[in-house]
Amino acid sequence: MGKQFDSIEEDHANFIAQQHMFFVGTAADTGRVNISPKGMDSLRVMGPNRIVWRNLTGSGNETAAHLALHNRITLMWCGFEKRPMIMRAYGTARTLHPRDAEFAELDAMFEPSPGARQIYDVTVEMLQTSCGYAVPYFDHAGPRDTLEKWADTKGPEGVATYWADRNQTSIDGLPTHILDTNT
Repeated sequence: MGKQFDSIEEDHANFIAQQHMFFVGTAADTGRVNISPKGMDSLRVMGPNRIVWRNLTGSGNETAAHLALHNRITLMWCGFEKRPMIMRAYGTARTLHPRDAEFAELDAMFEPSPGARQIYDVTVEMLQTSCGYAVPYFDHAGPRDTLEKWADTKGPEGVATYWADRNQTSIDGLPTHILDTNT
């Protein structure tokens, strides 16, 4: 049976730190709901109601487009290895781009990457846990380095060109504000 919490407790933070992958869910009023798997060293629990997640450049930019309209977000972790649990953090998120003053300070918590596209500063309003008994076991074989190699090969200028060509709108045509200078 699920349990709900007003904040991230120490046990929750420890569970999050042990997971190799999490999922992000966002949606606009209409169009497609986006659920994206995320990995790498890209998330920090900053306190009982705050999570910071650094988003790297990818083929889509749905989260940014959705959050520009409605800042609601859900993060989810599954215990694929030893502990059977599903955990969801429900809340709102501020989008920070490299042009924003706070971006550099938060980005410094992670290894440098030319692919760093946004940082989402998430305010957790509710955390829910459930059993996860039906979640299968998966062994973690290790992180992929493909995305980092891609960004390193492109370099900052190539990544910026990719943003201009591929990351300015969602698949439903919503603006992501990746290159805006006045947002």
